[in-house]
Amino acid sequence: MSYMKLIAAGVFALSIGAAKAQTTTEATPAAPVEITDFGIGPMDARVKVVEYASFTCPHCAHFHAEVYPKLKADYIDTGKIRFEYREVYFDRYGLWAGMIARCGGEMRYFGISDILFDTQKEWAGSDDPKVVSENLKKIGRSAGMDDAAMDACLQDKPTAEAMLAHYQTNFAADGIEGTPTFMINGEKHSNMDYEAFKAILDTELAK
Repeated sequence: MSYMKLIAAGVFALSIGAAKAQTTTEATPAAPVEITDFGIGPMDARVKVVEYASFTCPHCAHFHAEVYPKLKADYIDTGKIRFEYREVYFDRYGLWAGMIARCGGEMRYFGISDILFDTQKEWAGSDDPKVVSENLKKIGRSAGMDDAAMDACLQDKPTAEAMLAHYQTNFAADGIEGTPTFMINGEKHSNMDYEAFKAILDTELAK
């Protein structure tokens, strides 16, 4: 079984509402699920930053605690750059986190993402998948989602598989090897501190 199938199977391997037998019926095949990368900042900004990040990556959490707030204040909120997230799934917990973040739509996505990074050690710190799923639901509840909506999102196998395919396609196309990695106007950069990031952005903005 491929890595993608293994991790997708993990979505449904615990009691987050999955595993209830249902009667199958003949149905028209559903249209393919399209995955959109969410972003903030002007769509027509001169500089576009794409961050490849995993919600379970400690280095990503550190970036979002130490560097991202300054970038947001100085470059995103001022309309200088467009900043997009591109999720990476190294493990099933990261995939579930992505599904919860996306469950509330784009309006809730960034608030949930911030919580996921800020509390990464707390929600992802257990070896028990049931504990992790409940921790993720607590985050979802704090963002105004109910359990029925979150269960539906977490059990959405076509979306999970589409998310994995989207990640793998882009990961390979951009030659990403680890997280966080940044594509700045199409050029790949590894993790860096704020001053290094600022220097690159200022150079791009001056062109």
